[in-house]
Amino acid sequence: MKHISILIPQGHTSMVNIEGTHQIFSEVNNYWMEREGVPVFNIQLVGLQAATMQPSGLFTTNPDALVPDVAKTDLIIIPALHGDPREGLEQNRGFVPWIIDQYKKGAEIATFCIGSFFLAGTGLLNGKRAATHWRFVNDFRNMFPDVNLVDNKIITEEDGIYTSGGAYSYLNLLLYIVERYTDRDTAIFISKAFMIDMDRQSQSPFIIFEGQKAHEDETVKSAQEFIEHNFAEKITVEQLASNFALGRRSLERRFKKATSNTVSEYIQRVKVEAAKKSFETSRKNINEVMYDVGYADVKAFRTIFRKVTGLSPMEYRNKYNKEAMAV
Repeated sequence: MKHISILIPQGHTSMVNIEGTHQIFSEVNNYWMEREGVPVFNIQLVGLQAATMQPSGLFTTNPDALVPDVAKTDLIIIPALHGDPREGLEQNRGFVPWIIDQYKKGAEIATFCIGSFFLAGTGLLNGKRAATHWRFVNDFRNMFPDVNLVDNKIITEEDGIYTSGGAYSYLNLLLYIVERYTDRDTAIFISKAFMIDMDRQSQSPFIIFEGQKAHEDETVKSAQEFIEHNFAEKITVEQLASNFALGRRSLERRFKKATSNTVSEYIQRVKVEAAKKSFETSRKNINEVMYDVGYADVKAFRTIFRKVTGLSPMEYRNKYNKEAMAV
């Protein structure tokens, strides 16, 4: 039987992550009791103190065990911690030696959404791939440059550490873990019981590209604004470099450092974001939208759109525009 430790952090944390995880693993136990006559998991809520109240005062969680009481566990679940990541790490520093010790003893670790900030603060994600909510990827990269953040993935797994993308994608990671720890039939049952889409792998269809302007390079900010105001035109790196009296290599280097995108990637993302908004709100066909955002080659537009969003233009329009589907 696998021992599952669902952490109850101090401060503002996701009660949905905690309750949802407990409910799904408990349902796995019920399914296995009916099928095999034995449960799969010993599930415990593990905290630093006897009762943990949310800052809102709406919820109080009573752990089944405190950290010193759990000598050995097989899987540690870290829910999302809201607010300032540094403050969250400081409030929950009491977990860190225990998490590191359990990992060295063979425990696996799974963290949801922005809980990856807390896990990264332990150092265990250094050199490993990780996911977090797409809205916070730039903050994460700035805080933890030694972590290989992949902003389009819903799930990552490396060396016994699992991470998931934002919000309710934690359900997809739970399904993945259920299948790893049991079998495909159990995962399918849980997928159907909780109506969770199986095998989702990408955050890309949900990402809203807002640009990365939380930096101090004013020339790069001006270049970003130029791209955003002129996305319908053909924009080249050489043109931008000339506009801002920089060499191409200097612009590329500064742009990448400030935004985590190359100039060409940024241009593509801005054009695709404009196309997405048009697909969501208008009845224009694919060719009309393509021309509006500055592409003339249908194949190139479809290829870039799928690369950025994980969907074809038609799939995206049908997913997010009910009126377009009716046409």
